[in-house]
Amino acid sequence: MQVQTKKSNYTNYTPEEYLELEEKADFKSEYRNGKIIPMTGGTTNHNKIAGNFYAFLKFALKGSNYDIYIGDVRLWISKYRQYTYPDVMVIQGEAEYTGTSSTTVMNPCLIVEVLSKSTQNYDQGDKFLYYRSIPELKEYILIDQYEYRVMQYVKTAEGKWILTEIEGKSAVLDLQTIEFKIDFSELYEKVNFAESEE
Repeated sequence: MQVQTKKSNYTNYTPEEYLELEEKADFKSEYRNGKIIPMTGGTTNHNKIAGNFYAFLKFALKGSNYDIYIGDVRLWISKYRQYTYPDVMVIQGEAEYTGTSSTTVMNPCLIVEVLSKSTQNYDQGDKFLYYRSIPELKEYILIDQYEYRVMQYVKTAEGKWILTEIEGKSAVLDLQTIEFKIDFSELYEKVNFAESEE
């Protein structure tokens, strides 16, 4: 069901108008500098991969100074006026919120996105540009849901981003900014690539 608005499709929305509409909506949307973009539904494999990463990381970081969030926590990127919902986010220390609500954060040190055919170009292009403007962000992980493949971007002390591609069923993802490793057999547990068609 679509949210009814009084504005035309050509009118920009303020962040406040977006948040008001989002509060009442039956589905999630992103906010991109005045435009409201409905989010597409994810596949079961997308959900399994994000859930596997979250579960293994949550268990590994138990008792540490990190908080892990999945899917429903919104991220505000002030430089580019973007509200978005990363698949998984990690915050070291205290979360920084926008306003008085605890629904929107601003300071992840790690973001994970599971790639889909409809969003992979955006996730690797403009969205990564927006994410790089977050001062606390040090690592960005893109997980392919169609084959055993992960792209790992790590920010160096000089502010450069280095890409490492990891492929193959027996591979291991070793985070560089948080002490955590996950075998692809765990990351892709119960994922059936034959079901990955969107």
